[in-house]
Amino acid sequence: MIETAIVLIIVGLLLGGLLRGQELITIARVRHLIAQHDGIKAAYLGFQDRYRALPGDYGGAAANIPQCNAVVPCVNGDNNGQISTTTATPPAPNEEYISAWEHLAKAGFVTGSYSYAATPAPTNTPVNPYGTLMQLIYDNAYQNDASVTGPIRHNLKTGNEIPSNVLAEVDRKTDDGDPTKGAFRFSAFSASGNAPAGSGFCFSATAPNRWLRAAQIINCGGARLF
Repeated sequence: MIETAIVLIIVGLLLGGLLRGQELITIARVRHLIAQHDGIKAAYLGFQDRYRALPGDYGGAAANIPQCNAVVPCVNGDNNGQISTTTATPPAPNEEYISAWEHLAKAGFVTGSYSYAATPAPTNTPVNPYGTLMQLIYDNAYQNDASVTGPIRHNLKTGNEIPSNVLAEVDRKTDDGDPTKGAFRFSAFSASGNAPAGSGFCFSATAPNRWLRAAQIINCGGARLF
């Protein structure tokens, strides 16, 4: 009996340590996501303040960003005030939501080395803590409380493959905890792999809308609205 009790105690300690370890990993990833979003938003605003234009959309990038040169030129945007897709500005087409990262990095606002290409990839776009691509863009591909999509505005997509409980904690710490309202919401954006499913999967299908914590759906995504 004593030996059995000792074994059970040891098993309990191991399980407790495992669960605590998983909790610490989750906490670290939540903090990483929040810090990543805060840093990118600060970079976005800093770039706008310095150049009076938006990253990716800036028409004078090739001429005025210090690290742009004849060998590694920056791709210009069309200066219409929107970080959009497929502009007519040479070299056309220019996906401004991709060139935005090159503008930010070469202007010194974000770390990393990003070189423009027409297709999103880790060489031109940052990734979240789960290894999937993020997106900085002017669109409405995020959840609205009255419909699937909201009003068109600039937003930062987290990328997919993020567990619902992690996004729930990010939303709780930075916003209102509701994936359909406020500054942080659900988004089905996915640059690769399967797009996240929203109502009934990553968050509840009935009001009040809340991220699903207990189920921990692993393929979810969010958007930080600017």
